[in-house]
Amino acid sequence: MAIFLPERTATAVRSLTPREIVVELDKYVIGQAKAKRAVAIALRNRMRRQQLPAEIAEEVTPKNILMIGPTGVGKTEIARRLARLAQSPFIKVEASKFTEVGYVGRDVESMVRDLVELAVDMVREEKAEEVQEKARAGAEERLLDLLLPPSRAAAPGEDPAALRDQANRTRERMREALRGGRLDDRSVEIEVRESAMPSFEIIAGTSVEEIGVNLKDMMGNMFQGRTKSRRLKVPDALEHLLSEEQGKLVDMESVSRAAVQRVEHAGIIFIDEIDKIASRDGMVGGHGGPDVSREGVQRDILPIVEGTTVNTKHGMVKTDHILFIAAGAFHVSKPSDLIPELQGRFPIRVELESLTRDDFVRILTEPRNALVKQYVALLGTEDLTITFTSGAVDRIADFAARVNDATENIGARRLHTVMERLLDELSFEAPDLGQKTVVIDEAYVDRMLADIVRNEDLSRYIL
Repeated sequence: MAIFLPERTATAVRSLTPREIVVELDKYVIGQAKAKRAVAIALRNRMRRQQLPAEIAEEVTPKNILMIGPTGVGKTEIARRLARLAQSPFIKVEASKFTEVGYVGRDVESMVRDLVELAVDMVREEKAEEVQEKARAGAEERLLDLLLPPSRAAAPGEDPAALRDQANRTRERMREALRGGRLDDRSVEIEVRESAMPSFEIIAGTSVEEIGVNLKDMMGNMFQGRTKSRRLKVPDALEHLLSEEQGKLVDMESVSRAAVQRVEHAGIIFIDEIDKIASRDGMVGGHGGPDVSREGVQRDILPIVEGTTVNTKHGMVKTDHILFIAAGAFHVSKPSDLIPELQGRFPIRVELESLTRDDFVRILTEPRNALVKQYVALLGTEDLTITFTSGAVDRIADFAARVNDATENIGARRLHTVMERLLDELSFEAPDLGQKTVVIDEAYVDRMLADIVRNEDLSRYIL
């Protein structure tokens, strides 16, 4: 069996047990143990499948997951962090933007094409990293050619070997100066290729690649951009030349093949708002046109989830082993309102719990990307040191939970609005305060937020 993830990743990821995967997810997402357990098992099963003989592995399909829970409780973040942990191609799409033919929207197969494009970028970056040293050497030589005058021919009676040695010594001195940053203020003129024509797509759900016509290939050099001379500083010129050298060294055909294979065996598609395409109360068409469209979207998504072959500009892609994670709040509809065929393609169902005030306290402080840490770092760039007391964090969590109860419950996203309002004054004045330390305590939180939270009508608009 082929290794579907990069070698350096495959070994590390394969060694992760479901318990260790949950521990990794705990670093970024608070609570939701059932959902983490489900995705950890799904990822581990994917690793197990890669160890099977090819004929058995082909029959083992991923067990897709349906996450049920209100907005802002971590559904998307769990899927995103899982994909990052596995270094898998990952894309999030909203089911409500897809429609069947005859309604405005995007064709469902576009989710697979977008995933392939993302995988191509991932593989290209990895390949570019592999040839980085060789590409930098080539870019450096080209830049030295631009910085140095062309070698002159030996005059009569002049030793050509001595002339070459002198030119080589001059070149090496220039190389040392370039690497030492002593030439950063100098400018050079380089040829930059411009795109002759912007990429385009036919808006009514049918892209150029869907009609199977590659205009660029058909018309040859007509769409190859013309070159234009630009004057750039030495560091910028080196970066541009490095990019060109990497492009020459990376074989895009092998990149496309690797990307397609990675999508087929390691891709993850997160379909959000799947409840928006469920026919409410099981009454398909009972509410007129919109419900007809909803069922149409479900039937369009069904073959992608079941396993089909999608034509992309990088080749045919089988969706049989892509892991699909669907999510929805299901406030108005319920999972059983989805068409039976689609329900059956999401055998693992996990319900995510609403976040409590104690969860908010943990979200503010524990994760690696905790909001408190983010704001401390942001304002630290202005030489402003802010510290939050534990009482202040408790008050922020109290206010967020109270507003969620009184207005719309948007989960942890409420913390973003509360924190922005709390630090609005400091964020505005930070550049003028100079080096200063500010302690955010309970009194400060009350002063900034109490009036807004107390007035329910005002909090609906501001928080």
